[in-house]
Amino acid sequence: MARVCQVTGKVPIGGNKVSHSNIKTKRRFLPNLQKKRFYLAEEDKWITLKLSTTALRTINKNGLLSVVKELRAQGEKI
Repeated sequence: MARVCQVTGKVPIGGNKVSHSNIKTKRRFLPNLQKKRFYLAEEDKWITLKLSTTALRTINKNGLLSVVKELRAQGEKI
């Protein structure tokens, strides 16, 4: 699977690693992804999502059901 958050859509970005002598070399900044299982009580089933930690906070704030409804409206298969 790609390193993409299913909720926020965060992906790796490019940048420079800067040494003490100010030499710049290319590097990647990866999103902080976690694989998390949630119990969806309304459908009586477990779902597994690949989320960034920011998306976990979004689920805590808005609720799992509303986030899943948004994902399904966007065409994500869950």
